[in-house]
Amino acid sequence: MLKPIINWLVFDILKMRQGSLFSEALNFFLYDTIKIFFLLTGIIFVVAIIRTFFSPEKTRAILSKSQGYWGNVFAALLGIVTPFCSCSAVPLFLGFLEAGVSLGVTFSFLVASPMINEVALVMLWGLFGWKISFIYIGSGLAIAIFSGIVIGKLKVEGLVEQLAHVKQGCCAQSISMAFKDRIAYAKEYTGNILKSIWLFVIIGIGLGAWIHGYVPADFLARYAGKGNWLAVPLATLIGIPLYSNAAGVIPLVSALTEKGVAMGTALSFMMAVTALSLPEFIILKKAMKLKLLIIFASVVGVGIIFTGYMFNFILK
Repeated sequence: MLKPIINWLVFDILKMRQGSLFSEALNFFLYDTIKIFFLLTGIIFVVAIIRTFFSPEKTRAILSKSQGYWGNVFAALLGIVTPFCSCSAVPLFLGFLEAGVSLGVTFSFLVASPMINEVALVMLWGLFGWKISFIYIGSGLAIAIFSGIVIGKLKVEGLVEQLAHVKQGCCAQSISMAFKDRIAYAKEYTGNILKSIWLFVIIGIGLGAWIHGYVPADFLARYAGKGNWLAVPLATLIGIPLYSNAAGVIPLVSALTEKGVAMGTALSFMMAVTALSLPEFIILKKAMKLKLLIIFASVVGVGIIFTGYMFNFILK
């Protein structure tokens, strides 16, 4: 229903010529902006209510009883719906270990939480459909589980920094709440998330609209199409030093794939930005020694590259 309204606004009300570069870019920008914000508002609200049942303390208690490979699986699944933000990265990491959660299981949680978040799922679903969204969930879970198992097997507990005092992260919340309080929390949480990401969304969609309207259709396909095997690792490496989130990156993924960039290559870039971001490493450096940080980045990076190739193979 939205697409005809946007077409009417751009071509009938604003009297822009169909097929012109600017009108196509504006059409893309308006359509994706309204659609994405509509989806984000609804889904984030629902996820916020779910999150009120999983405080960091409750999550630690659950994971401390889940060991072995099933612990990695359960930790990755919990990472999707439990709070994880920059200010709580170190407290959660050390708090899990102090509660008896193994290092490998802890890493499965740490990988899944930033990589598979509600913003990424909503935007992927809205821009590419449910199939791509579910494949992304599966690949993200696989990376988180695999990374945790590998790091657990390496026996590198001695590389964890010992901090004398750890403050509770800002994402903590009580699970003893009345339903009306959960609704109130969800409203506040949704508003705060939208306030924190709206600029990323606008910038990301704006860049995507520019690519959609002005970049030649065969330009990017020539260098990052499915036939270029170096494109996936290169996209992963480019994404690591960049600071953004799924809200800013996924609109770019949409525009890049429209111009011929392979889906796996574009998603490798996105996953590297969200799961291997340099700011997150700087924060986690307070809790782990450099060698462990490099091991963590290397294992996750290999998983992302493998996933990129897998997407390119599946979506031929």
